[in-house]
Amino acid sequence: MATTTATKPLTAFRYVTFDVVGTLIDFEGAIKEGLAQIAAREGLAIDGEAALSVYREARYEEGAQRFPDDLGRCYARIAAAMGLPDTEEYRQLMIDIVGEAKPFPDSVKAMAMLKQHYKLVAMTNARRWAFEKYAEKLGQPFWAGFTTDDTGCEKPDPDYFHQVFAYVEQDGGSKEDILHTAQSQYHDIGISRALGMTNAWIQRRHAQSGYGGTIAPKEFTEPDYHFHALAGLAQAADAAFRG
Repeated sequence: MATTTATKPLTAFRYVTFDVVGTLIDFEGAIKEGLAQIAAREGLAIDGEAALSVYREARYEEGAQRFPDDLGRCYARIAAAMGLPDTEEYRQLMIDIVGEAKPFPDSVKAMAMLKQHYKLVAMTNARRWAFEKYAEKLGQPFWAGFTTDDTGCEKPDPDYFHQVFAYVEQDGGSKEDILHTAQSQYHDIGISRALGMTNAWIQRRHAQSGYGGTIAPKEFTEPDYHFHALAGLAQAADAAFRG
């Protein structure tokens, strides 16, 4: 599925910036996997989607930490809601499993295709230690990578984006040369529109209701480009450049 309201063709961009966790890396699947392991050890069963809702609400709370370190704190909230034991072992297990979260099935090939046409820039709310694991699983496609350890802030803070703009300017580019690509309306699509960027929404949860583990936006932002999977963007870009 692909729709667009964009005025710029895909050939107009030099850079593609990416949200990583949720767009390229399946963190929701990792959370569910970790919780399923814990539940199996305890002889219990849990509703993974319900657990994601608890996780999403926990990420709103004051005192939230950087991702994925915050999975320990969030697990305590999930455990209380789902009747699971809250232990240090299980908190660490959740951090470790989400730190090793896998790419979506289309991510590696799509990133390799996109790398043929653009300089790819990671803009992740994950910490550097986790991003390095994710980048390795993705085949090291990035020209540059920004994490919360580098920026000192999280998206949707505009300062995060301005730091990336400054970096691109050192390469002779500008924000007009960037296509910002993400699944999160809250962290990426809304703020990128507010900052005057062209964006591509990868609607990973198109077959599911709600926002899962991602913070819900106050209002929906109509994207410039809209795909149900990253493969759709990669194929559209490849076709555009091949004429």
